[in-house]
Amino acid sequence: MKVFIQNLKHRYHIKDYKFSLVAFVLAISVVGIFIVGSAQESFQFKQIIGVIIGIAAMIIISLIDYEWILGFYWILYVLNIVLLVAVLLFGVKVNGATRWLNLGFIQFQPSDLTKILMILFYARFWMKRERAVNDKWTIIQGIALILPSLILIYKQPNLSNTICLGLLFCVLMFVGGLSYKFIGTVLAIIIPAAVILFVIVIQPNQQLIHQYQQNRILAWLEPEKYEDEEAYQQLNSVMAIGSGQLTGKGYKSEVTTSVKNGNFISEPQTDFIFAIIGEELGFVGCCIVIILLLLIVISCISVGMKARDTGGRIICAGVAALIGIQSFINISVATMLVPNTGISLPFVSYGQTSIICFFMGIGLVLNVGLQQNKYQ
Repeated sequence: MKVFIQNLKHRYHIKDYKFSLVAFVLAISVVGIFIVGSAQESFQFKQIIGVIIGIAAMIIISLIDYEWILGFYWILYVLNIVLLVAVLLFGVKVNGATRWLNLGFIQFQPSDLTKILMILFYARFWMKRERAVNDKWTIIQGIALILPSLILIYKQPNLSNTICLGLLFCVLMFVGGLSYKFIGTVLAIIIPAAVILFVIVIQPNQQLIHQYQQNRILAWLEPEKYEDEEAYQQLNSVMAIGSGQLTGKGYKSEVTTSVKNGNFISEPQTDFIFAIIGEELGFVGCCIVIILLLLIVISCISVGMKARDTGGRIICAGVAALIGIQSFINISVATMLVPNTGISLPFVSYGQTSIICFFMGIGLVLNVGLQQNKYQ
C-alpha cells in the first residue's frame, strides 16, 4: 500500500486534484439524499448506499490513467452491446418497459452505463482519427457505430435515453473536431426533417413511435384536453413548483394536497423529483440545485480546456454534456417545456445505477485534471 501511495505521489500532484468539483458533486448528492427521503422515505437508505458506492468508484477511477482505460475502447464497446442485448433477452419488465438486468443485489440499468462507455469509446475513436475527423468515411463509421446502441435502447423502449445518447454523440463529434461547415450542412437537413417527423408522429395510426409516446406528445401540445390522463402529472408538477413560491412549504411537508402525499404524480423520487424540490424548497431551492449542476458542468469544461490531449477533452466535454443534457430534459419535463419522458436528474433522482455511473464520469474528469502536470 505504501508503494502504491508513493507511486501516486510521484505520478500526480495533489494540487491538481479538483476538490472544488468534488465539493459540488457531494453537495448536490446530499441534496438528492434528502429530497429522495422526502419524496419516498423507503428509498433513502438505498440512495445513500448508491452515493457511497459512487464516491468509492469516483476516487478509484480518478487515480487510474484514463489513457490506459482508453486502450480498451473496443472491449468497452463490445461490453456495452452485450449488456444492451442481454436486457432485451433477459431483462426485467417494469411498467411496460424492459430496461433492467436483475443482478440479485441490484437492478442494473445498462443504458445508464452506455453513456459513460460511449464517451470513453469515442474519446479514443476520434483521438485516433484526429486528422481525418471530417473525412466522410470517418463520419459514416462514427455514426454506424452509435446506431446499435441507439436502436437497442429505443427497443426497450426508452425514448428519453435514446434522445440523450443521440445528443451526447453530436457533442462528442463536435469536440472531436468536426468542421462548422459540416455541422451547418447537417443542421440545414436535420431541422426540417425533425419538423416533418414531428408532424408525422402526431398523426393517427402512425407506426414510428409507441401509442403512449404519441399520447405524451399530444398531451404536451394540448394539456387541457388531456388534463385527466397523459398531461395529469406534468400539470400537477407545474402547480406544485409554483405553489412553493419563494422558499417552499418546508422539507418533508405533510400537507395532504402536496404532490407526493396526494399521489398527484407517480415516481416522485425519480422523473418528477424537481417538483418535490420546487414545492418544498421553493424558488430558492430550485435555483440552488440548478446552480450546483451548472457549476459541475462548468468545472468539467474547465478541466477539459486544459487537458493534455483530444481524448481528455472529449471525456470532460462528454461528461459535462451528459449532465447538462439530462438535467435540461428532466427539469423541462417537470416544468412542461417538453413532452413527458422519463429520465433522472443527475445526482438527485433516486437510482443507484444512475448515481454510480455519474460518479464514474466525474472520476474520469478528475483523472484528466491530474494528468495535466503528471510529468512535471
